Amino acid sequence: MTGIFIDLSHVIENGLVTYKGLPAPIICDYLSREDSKKFYEEGTEFQIGKIEMVSNTGTYIDCPFHRYAHGKDLSEISLESFTDLDAVVVRVPFTETLAVTPDHFKNIYLKNKAVLVHTGWDVNWNTESYYENHPFLTEAAAVYLKEAGVKLVGIDSHNIDDTRGKSRPVHTTLLGAEILIVEHLCNLYALPNDGFTFSAIPPKFKGVGTFPVRAMAKLKE
Repeated sequence: MTGIFIDLSHVIENGLVTYKGLPAPIICDYLSREDSKKFYEEGTEFQIGKIEMVSNTGTYIDCPFHRYAHGKDLSEISLESFTDLDAVVVRVPFTETLAVTPDHFKNIYLKNKAVLVHTGWDVNWNTESYYENHPFLTEAAAVYLKEAGVKLVGIDSHNIDDTRGKSRPVHTTLLGAEILIVEHLCNLYALPNDGFTFSAIPPKFKGVGTFPVRAMAKLKE
């Protein structure tokens, strides 16, 4: 196998709060190793885990069903939509601006690309600072990306939309065009601006529009 892999996902652990107001995951034993001893011969032990969580946990992908009742759910999205996508990184440091606008994408070839917006906000992950006054895309930026023909948009922030209001124009625009969204990425600083592929693969759930992914980049040699 050739290429260098870079993990772009946060660790999901018991009690992690990804989005304030949504419950944290409960991760525990359904069958502990100690309890399993009664079912198997001596020296043979197993653990079966139990996980209770909302689908918006950790680093996750949004597909159209998340926003639209008749949009495609996770079971209807093709593998080609989120696997081995040619990708580019667009760097917009949150120390300079929170609003990512069309100007940040100008003069970059974007058609059929996964566009990953590196703001550096992941430095605040799992702290109180993470949830408010975070970087976001403007509605105009979403329209620009839609018209440019991108396949997926990711960001290392709390939300791709500005959460200070009640509207979500970026989700509305991108998911309405079947452009997938990945939020809560990390480690984008480790990527080159281009010359790599991006994958963010969720389970094949019916009736679910959002789910955690193991997002990753593969650098081309």
